[in-house]
Amino acid sequence: MSIQDIIHQPNTRIIDVREPFEFEEEHIAGALNIPLNQIPAHAEEIRKFPSPVVLYCRSGNRSGMALRLLNSQGIENLYNGGGLYELKALIH
Repeated sequence: MSIQDIIHQPNTRIIDVREPFEFEEEHIAGALNIPLNQIPAHAEEIRKFPSPVVLYCRSGNRSGMALRLLNSQGIENLYNGGGLYELKALIH
């Protein structure tokens, strides 16, 4: 299944792992802002989300780190959506 298919599923949660000031400038509508450094503190919350969960940032690097961190805690059905503009293009 492609990331485009995943983001259009009704239960998909989208998490922006950028800093709050970046999120305030621009973000995907409906996305949650959980900065990368706060991901560990929110792992159990994320575990309880209906799957799937798509993570994104500016370029895909921070979202990739968040994905690996959450996977290491046994959380699955996570996807790296890459950068903000790449993901936005797939949504519309």
